Amino acid sequence: MSSYENRYWWSNDEVRLHCRDYPGPDAGPGGRPPIVCIPGLTRNARDFEDIAERLSPDWRVIAIELRGRGESGYAKDPMSYVPLTYVQDVEALLAELAIDRYVAFGTSLGGIVTMLLASAGREKLAGVLLNDVGPEIEPAGLGRIRSYVGRANTWPTWMHAARGVQEANADVYPHYGIEEWLAMAKRLYRLNSSGRIVLDYDMKIAEPFRVPGNEAGPDMWRALDALKDVPTLILRGARSDVLSAATAEKMAARLGRAELVTVPDVGHTPTLMEPAAAAAIDRLLDRVTKEPVTA
Repeated sequence: MSSYENRYWWSNDEVRLHCRDYPGPDAGPGGRPPIVCIPGLTRNARDFEDIAERLSPDWRVIAIELRGRGESGYAKDPMSYVPLTYVQDVEALLAELAIDRYVAFGTSLGGIVTMLLASAGREKLAGVLLNDVGPEIEPAGLGRIRSYVGRANTWPTWMHAARGVQEANADVYPHYGIEEWLAMAKRLYRLNSSGRIVLDYDMKIAEPFRVPGNEAGPDMWRALDALKDVPTLILRGARSDVLSAATAEKMAARLGRAELVTVPDVGHTPTLMEPAAAAAIDRLLDRVTKEPVTA
């Protein structure tokens, strides 16, 4: 396993935040930019373990945990669990680490945060991966997410947790076996002080998400437009109920230079390790290394 350093930084409203920093090679001045990974609504840095393992021999990979997830602190005000606040939190980390150019991998909610980061600082983005998310979220997928987020499930054993994850996600990953379900459970859950296995996020993240409009933010098509000159990969799970094929195609057409890849036999979201996703990521990073740096 690739080693990583746990890093912590403070948000503007004094929430202590956490990320995993996989150092990669010493890039030096003008070298390869780091890859900053931003997870989905209920996920954490563990979601990027496999992709960090694969890429960190050649790239620095920073896997962020948004406020209220994993080792990041829980917010006093649950209404701060919104994309615009997450953008400020990420910007605080970039300032803390003196990162002025980076590649963003955004999964689901992380992709929304990525588009908003582009709106605020497009010149910092050397490349972007939008993983199964776009400016429009399908009502069916949104309804499904709202049906489970913030509902506290607990389990007595990891096998029970794995079976629960399987029951909820069988349509998303139809070819998973028990080993994959166990691995997914260990990314979603943690062991608490009472010996129970519980979801690894603040249940209050659901409060603003249940308010119509708070799942994204302002006009996300305008936010997407900021990526027109940025090497961009749009990944879509073929079984996705969040990003429709029509929206993904419209995104690619609007950006012009973006690559759209549909990952077969996967729903929301691809893990980034599927062969089609891995090959597309390699093409994106190859573009990043060859793209001229503009002021």
